[in-house]
Amino acid sequence: MGLLLLRLTIGFSLIIRGCSGMHAPTPTFSATVTWVAMLTGFFLLIGLWTPIAAAVLTAVEFWAGLSQTGYDWVPILLAALAASLLMLGPGAFSVDALLFGRRRVDLSEH
Repeated sequence: MGLLLLRLTIGFSLIIRGCSGMHAPTPTFSATVTWVAMLTGFFLLIGLWTPIAAAVLTAVEFWAGLSQTGYDWVPILLAALAASLLMLGPGAFSVDALLFGRRRVDLSEH
């Protein structure tokens, strides 16, 4: 349930932040980054291609956080959450688990 909550938090925050920031009249690089973040947020929300989406989101949000001026820590926080989701995986309640099955690490065989 914890991984589901983590995926839902990241996905909804990216989609909401992207929808509130899509008021640019012409497509720019920042609008493209916003669309990429929204798309990866959707993939994380449903748990599809979680490692790929989390890796892309980590890179995009980390870059966005470092390229901004001021003290907006939201992109760095989202990059850290996406990196942790990249390392932990999608969890049991995801499309990835339905399509590819759950992989468990058995440390007792050492």
